[in-house]
Amino acid sequence: MADHELILRSARVIDARNGIDEVCDVGISGGRVTAVGPGLTGSAEREEDLTGRAVVPGIVDLHVHLSPWLGGRAGHSMLALAGVTTALDMSGPIEGVVEIARDHGAGLNIACINYVRPGHTVRSTEPGADELRDLLAQSLKAGAIGLKLLGGHFPMAPEAAARTIALAAAEGAYIAFHAGTLATGSHIEGMLEACDLAAGHPLHLAHINSYTRGLVRPPMAEGEEALAALQAHPAIISESYLSPINATSAGCSDGLPESHQTRACLRMGGFAPTEEGLAAAIAAGWGMANVERPAGVVLESGPEAVAYWRARGTRIGVSFRVNPSEPRLRLATARGPAGGFVIDALATDGGGIPRNVIVTMGLALVRLEAWSMTDFVRKACDAPARALGLDAKGHLGVGADADVTVLDLGRGVPVMAMVAGEAIMREGVVLGRGSRLVTTPAGAAAARAAGIPGPVVAPGTMLRRAAMGG
Repeated sequence: MADHELILRSARVIDARNGIDEVCDVGISGGRVTAVGPGLTGSAEREEDLTGRAVVPGIVDLHVHLSPWLGGRAGHSMLALAGVTTALDMSGPIEGVVEIARDHGAGLNIACINYVRPGHTVRSTEPGADELRDLLAQSLKAGAIGLKLLGGHFPMAPEAAARTIALAAAEGAYIAFHAGTLATGSHIEGMLEACDLAAGHPLHLAHINSYTRGLVRPPMAEGEEALAALQAHPAIISESYLSPINATSAGCSDGLPESHQTRACLRMGGFAPTEEGLAAAIAAGWGMANVERPAGVVLESGPEAVAYWRARGTRIGVSFRVNPSEPRLRLATARGPAGGFVIDALATDGGGIPRNVIVTMGLALVRLEAWSMTDFVRKACDAPARALGLDAKGHLGVGADADVTVLDLGRGVPVMAMVAGEAIMREGVVLGRGSRLVTTPAGAAAARAAGIPGPVVAPGTMLRRAAMGG
């Protein structure tokens, strides 16, 4: 009997949590890491010679979209191609996320938080504690790990947002906030309000860069305000992304885009915040329809893109180039007084939206010496795994899950991704099938019923982070 099922040989192994950055081998058996070190001895059923490559813990994207509402079925393959092994769908609906993961999975670990949307999952913009408690219980039973406040798209009253955050804290559930309420908006003022509404409770504050587009004050000034607010609220976990492209829903009803975020993006481009204004924006190239093609979702503009959007009853995504470069780079690299990152994770808001650039843009910052490779791994692997309560992911210590991303540092691209020691992507070809749904104990039965059981995280173990600056 072989000592290892698989040995990854002669790669540069970078593991931020365990302080490893050296050329060595990684032994894998039973879906877990069994040994890490130079010149591993013992027999193996298989070996991979990775000389000249880098091996890092599997990339964890803490903000993606893989639902019928946003992202769609192509997202799983798109994530695998981007080197991602674990991802958090940030809105749901959970039922649609489970269905797509079952039927179109590419072997990834997938978690989901269900949206709190007036007129859909709650009756009004001011749901009470009992209605929110029922929604959370139903969401967890269906397989979600918590809830998402969609303030930028479908805002609620500030008091309702605060109630939701407090409820999640009491139940030990995951809670995230796309900042914005009926009293503010999805900009820097909405972000500052969200920090106050958290009232010291754990909270994942989404895509910090999206609140620094210059809608209230100059973009860089907004960026500095955002960083100061996060340092003043250490219970808040945050992520940002590096893509210049923002995506939102193109769904319209009664002549208006349903999402407030879509309306805001139209105004930024000088277009009317109406359905016809959206059609004009897509035709002119300011709006880019998220078009599903055989190879994945692509961004298209012009009359054919408008026709595609119309033919689908407007129920697709749309993207806008609205993220200024300066605050994006500042937020991604900003450090606190102790030297650690102020914003915990590098994410994408991608999935089925074509901006899965953690590796490509993250490694560009390494080449610019804005980050070290250890910094990259901390933000793309370790920190997001901690946030999800997945202690066996985000690192390559003995006993860790054998989730691995292999990188070609010269080209700045992922060349292989593995989940539990099995390749889900190799050299641009997706090999994985199915999904592993990350749930709480309340949703484990739903995951088994769907045929996609995965890691089970205990309530109260999520939304953890290293100490500020650590």
